[in-house]
Amino acid sequence: MNDVEIRKNFHRKRLRWQHAQKDTLVIDELGLNHGKCRADIAVVNGQFVGYEIKSNNDSLRRLEEQVKSYNAVFDKVSIIVGDRYIKSIQNYIPEWWGIIVSIKGSRGAVNFNIVRKAQMNKNIDPISIAQLLWRDEAVEILFSQKLPPKILRQPRDVLYEQLAIFLTANELRKIVRDYLKKRRNWRCPELPSQCDDLYQPVSTL
Repeated sequence: MNDVEIRKNFHRKRLRWQHAQKDTLVIDELGLNHGKCRADIAVVNGQFVGYEIKSNNDSLRRLEEQVKSYNAVFDKVSIIVGDRYIKSIQNYIPEWWGIIVSIKGSRGAVNFNIVRKAQMNKNIDPISIAQLLWRDEAVEILFSQKLPPKILRQPRDVLYEQLAIFLTANELRKIVRDYLKKRRNWRCPELPSQCDDLYQPVSTL
């Protein structure tokens, strides 16, 4: 199985309920760290949950850097692996990450077995959370905090720092989740055929 096959089946079998919820966003290829890393699947509702996929065809060479980006923003993270990595994957990820193994049966059905449940992340970075916002969104939030116009004209990195200063970590996390969910021009980039049927309610968020 490759990445696309695992992703398609995970959406259908494990994320169907999340896709059906009006207050939940499910998105593929969410950019992290200004696009230097992409989360394979992100689920945004009362929490911010990330899923990284490593099929049997994938290498683990980039996983160390990917782990850093995931750790900075997600409340919970699970890695979905092919059976090739069942034994070795624990050496590459934090103990609080969940592990899900994807296995194809003799008749071609793809099944997902939870090896380890994801735990809460205790070390989220507020600035990394703020970086998920577009610049105009950051300006809008800071304007509501009555910051002077000269600050609102600063580069985006300064704006993200200001957000982390003027909002508590919990306030910032909630506001960012709300902004992600209310964006109107996000689409499902990797699986357009699925967006047309299963994911129509989500693609309009």
